[in-house]
Amino acid sequence: MSEKVKAHELRSKSKAELLKQVEDLKKELAQLQVAKVTGGNVSKLSKISNVRKSIARVLTVISQTQRENLKVLYANKKYKPLDLRPKKTRAIRRRLTKHEASKTTLRQKKRQMHFPMRKYAVKA
Repeated sequence: MSEKVKAHELRSKSKAELLKQVEDLKKELAQLQVAKVTGGNVSKLSKISNVRKSIARVLTVISQTQRENLKVLYANKKYKPLDLRPKKTRAIRRRLTKHEASKTTLRQKKRQMHFPMRKYAVKA
């Protein structure tokens, strides 16, 4: 195995295949680490970083595809999980929505109706 794993190739695989690949890579990493302790040759030692990065790539692809599927699932729902909501800032998240901000109370409506903005003929 130990050749560099390409992310675009991983995206076409199913989740089961990806999990199997992670398992194989972890076994290979364990063997390489044993070789490192027992004083293996230099070529094996240089493979360790490649294998570790390959494991990271596969796990990244798994999590990205999972997130994409969840985004599709929650697309038109009222409530979304916190990690799928837009982050923005705390102040923006607490702010009134445009709809809430534009609403007027009954008292405001009456005041606007009885005391409308005055219209003057003279302009400054």
